[in-house]
Amino acid sequence: MEVQKEALRRIISTLANKNDELQNFLETVNNTMIGLQEESQKMMSELQLELQQLTSTLEDRGAELHDAIKEEKQRKEMELQKQLSDGQLALLSSEELLEFATQTLMITNEEEFLMAAKEIKERVTMAPAFRLTMRPAVTESMSHFTVNFDMEKAWLRQLHFLPVPKAPEIDASSCTVRDNTITVAWRSPSNSVADDDGRAAGIEHYELEFHKTNCDRMLQAVREACWEKIEDIHTTEFTIKGLKFNSCFVVIRVRARNKAAAGEFSEPIAVETRAFNFGFDAMTAHPELKVHGDTVTWEPQGVKGHDARLKNKENKGSRSATPSPNKMATNRQGRDRFAGDSYTVLGDQEMSAGCHYWEMCPMADWKSFSVGVAYRASLGRFDQLGKHAGSWCLYASQWLQSSLAAKHNNRAKALDLPLPQRIGIYCDYDNGDLLFIDVDHLRLLHCFKTKFSQPLIPAFTVWCGSICISTGLQVPSFMGTFLSTNRSISNLSQ
Repeated sequence: MEVQKEALRRIISTLANKNDELQNFLETVNNTMIGLQEESQKMMSELQLELQQLTSTLEDRGAELHDAIKEEKQRKEMELQKQLSDGQLALLSSEELLEFATQTLMITNEEEFLMAAKEIKERVTMAPAFRLTMRPAVTESMSHFTVNFDMEKAWLRQLHFLPVPKAPEIDASSCTVRDNTITVAWRSPSNSVADDDGRAAGIEHYELEFHKTNCDRMLQAVREACWEKIEDIHTTEFTIKGLKFNSCFVVIRVRARNKAAAGEFSEPIAVETRAFNFGFDAMTAHPELKVHGDTVTWEPQGVKGHDARLKNKENKGSRSATPSPNKMATNRQGRDRFAGDSYTVLGDQEMSAGCHYWEMCPMADWKSFSVGVAYRASLGRFDQLGKHAGSWCLYASQWLQSSLAAKHNNRAKALDLPLPQRIGIYCDYDNGDLLFIDVDHLRLLHCFKTKFSQPLIPAFTVWCGSICISTGLQVPSFMGTFLSTNRSISNLSQ
């Protein structure tokens, strides 16, 4: 009976999941229909605007041609009007001279006749009628203003919509994950509609979207996504930088955009991005250590503004009035909290296999800190890092004088190196490697070689000032150099 009930429960669970999928599908279809209506209305408005602009352009060009014809007509009219005026004056002068010559023929006195004839000859020589060009200054032809829009009409008849780019295809085999970056490569979409010269419609740029998820079901991961966007990509490859790998997967999709519209997104791909993620376990923090996200600050109870007093004392060249870490009073509140001289806080995730990497930065006004790993089960409330066989750490101090040391099992090895500003911690649980790296200078600070027998947990000690951790980091590529060096130089191990 119980077996049948369990089988029925599985069937009910399957039906419930399928019901949820159908409801989500119907909601997606409904939203798509609403989007389709909005998008079609938008496209019609944009088409009307383009047609109005085209009409406006034709009207403006037509007005320019009309003005040119009108100006040419006015110029020719002025030339012809001037010729008409000059010709009429010449004709009037010629008629007067002709009448005078006719009257001269009637003169009987020889002397008067000769004088009149001489005057007529002189007047004929200077007559305007003999100085005029007997040809119109311009022609009536305006054929050079004839327009031929046959080519433009052919273009307009071939007018078509700018095709929406097809979805690109992400080349999953070319995508790489390295140093908390993801490089994505894709193939350009090929459109079936081409221009007159055979070229496919142009793509102006690509848009990439990605989001983090722990869901291994792609459909659900895409549907529930809040995408981060990267626009204006002009190549078919892009590297997403500065990522924190605090999820199991990063889902990526790409689409192409021309000057008018964006195409459909590519089929999304999921890139696995596992890394060591942890935070501070505030329940373990010494009462005088305050946890704020990725930062731990030393705040001694009842002592406010101690940093300013430290600075004033140091500026005067005298020893600070702040008690040393071994002399501080303790608060024993909280069963799980470190107490006494152990200004310690642990991480909230254990390591029991594999390779892990994280980084730590000391903040302003720090005096001393330790960073390392420990067996949680063997670390007592009053234990200090490196003082027993169950903890390994790098210790730095600038209290009275600068020092750097590696500590384990109550033994310290002084390191003749500058104090680092950013420390990378690499732990290979299976091979027993624990390395501390000066990340800014890519310098190996120290390496422990051992065999871990219990789950490890990140551990930190802070006295004065603050420290900040960075997690969700892959093992960086530069670690390969240090690991090969470590395996070939045996005296690095303690």
